[in-house]
Amino acid sequence: MLKGKTVVLAVTGSIAAYKMANTANMLKKLGADVHVLMTQNATQFINPITFETLTQHKCLIDTFDRNFQYSVEHVALAKAADIVLIAPASANVIGKIACGIADDMLTTTVMACPCKKLVAPAMNHNMLHNPIVEDNIKKLASYGYGIINADTGTLANGDIGDGRLPEERVLVEHILKEIAFEKDLAGKKILVTAGATREPIDPVRFITNHSSGKMGIAIARAAMQRGAQVTLVCAHCDVEPPMFVDVVKVQTAQEMFEAVTGKAAEQDIIIKAAAVADYTPAVTAESKIKKSDDDMKIDLMRTKDILKALGESKRQGQLICGFSMETDNVLENSRKKLAGKNCDMICANSLRTQGAGFGVDTNVITMITSTDTQELPMMSKDEAAHRILDRLSAL
Repeated sequence: MLKGKTVVLAVTGSIAAYKMANTANMLKKLGADVHVLMTQNATQFINPITFETLTQHKCLIDTFDRNFQYSVEHVALAKAADIVLIAPASANVIGKIACGIADDMLTTTVMACPCKKLVAPAMNHNMLHNPIVEDNIKKLASYGYGIINADTGTLANGDIGDGRLPEERVLVEHILKEIAFEKDLAGKKILVTAGATREPIDPVRFITNHSSGKMGIAIARAAMQRGAQVTLVCAHCDVEPPMFVDVVKVQTAQEMFEAVTGKAAEQDIIIKAAAVADYTPAVTAESKIKKSDDDMKIDLMRTKDILKALGESKRQGQLICGFSMETDNVLENSRKKLAGKNCDMICANSLRTQGAGFGVDTNVITMITSTDTQELPMMSKDEAAHRILDRLSAL
């Protein structure tokens, strides 16, 4: 995902420096070329050899070290970098960068980098909320530095408060958001539905389906990484929603209907990937009185058709994409759905196809529009998400 990208990790003197070893390792596994800069104080918390072993690059500490590859090392690295992450960022280094002070390899390189720079403050919560430090962080933000908010929890000295460096996964997600993909969807508003709605029968039982939500969440993540402003209307899912999207939690089909139609008018693209229950229980008072719990008669009412409602109210220039999960006559039934619900595209797949459907990490999709049909081979749902967005962008 990060193949061909150069990531510079700038590590300062903080106990949280230990997290950066795993961060570097995670970035390497994603294909990034990782370089590490350290302040002299940072070497008191983690040995540079750790980073050199993980990245296969010399860890840069001393500005005047003569053992380097380029004639002016900090300038060469600054030109090569696609992104710089300063983490953990101490109050000292935040203050120096905010004031334009470049007196070591780390601050000199950061000053020379024209690329996006992220800062993840990590320190005692009293230091973090010192007005001087707060002003310096605001100053960096005003210069275009991205600020990764500190986590709250138990700090190194035992205090409870904010100031913790976020977990490695969070740091990596911030980097992926910035450089993993071109921002070809910047300025677009995209709404995606995901997961399985649940229709309660009583306080204990409910009607649902096998949807894991993985496909919808993959689409939401891909759209976010490509620069779109994403709203995810999320029913029950087996995986966590991605970061950096607006998540609207729902449970029933009616709640999803209201959430989607309420936000539909402002969206450029709507992708309904959720598996919504077609029916909701309607338990009559008579059945409750005359029947035991084990043999209660359940009357069913058809739920509102979200995709049809979206098609009927579609505005000029808006794109609507639905999903079709079939067991027979996949193309025929999906084309009927495309026309009958006024969609721009239907993503069809078959429950009979190995590697497609519910609960798996792959999918086999046929993208159907009014003008053509494109069948995709089996691929990961993340890959399929990007192919779907590519096709919608071309419409």
